[in-house]
Amino acid sequence: MAKESTTDNKVVAELRESFGKGAARKLRVLGKIPAVIYGHGTTPVHVSLPAHHIALILRRANAILELDINGKSQLTLVKDVQKDPVRQIIEHLDLIVVRKGEKVQVDVPVHLDGESFPGTIADFDTHSLLLEVEATHIPQNVVVSIEGLEEGAQIHAKDVALPKGATLISDPDMLVVYVHTPRGTDEGIEAADAAAAEIAEEEHEAAAAESEAGESTESAE
Repeated sequence: MAKESTTDNKVVAELRESFGKGAARKLRVLGKIPAVIYGHGTTPVHVSLPAHHIALILRRANAILELDINGKSQLTLVKDVQKDPVRQIIEHLDLIVVRKGEKVQVDVPVHLDGESFPGTIADFDTHSLLLEVEATHIPQNVVVSIEGLEEGAQIHAKDVALPKGATLISDPDMLVVYVHTPRGTDEGIEAADAAAAEIAEEEHEAAAAESEAGESTESAE
């Protein structure tokens, strides 16, 4: 259960004074992403960030950025990522100010480990849990073991082991994962058996009819 680290999340941010779509397009041409920083009652600060570096960092959920703004360090949590719906290019970031030791509420992805009982599959009812954790120790995921679980097994939010210091905010009785037999497996087998039986019966009837026809011919002779 890896935790978010700020050691490789140091980013040099540049203050910006030009706004609007035109200014944003110019930044992206230069390989930069416009972003706004807010929170803790501070005046929103508009900055630009290196696009490639940010894209690498955002591969992890709930990324913490340690920004260098004119030589001043500022911890921020990525609150919202706006992307081009077609090209999936990052267009804008919303960042909130956080402080070491401060607790924040974040959605943490659920990761499945192991395999359920043969012939069954495990499906998500929800893919993440809302947790309260230290801003500088945000887990990248929580792990749920489904090893050997049989059909009908259910795992609820309260059953999930949380990292040290984390508090569950989601409804404890919320269903997270359930194990079941794939729909159509039994029905498909039954249908195939029924079809085979029907074909066999038709072949038997055809053979019987052919036999009767032969007997009738012999009697006529």
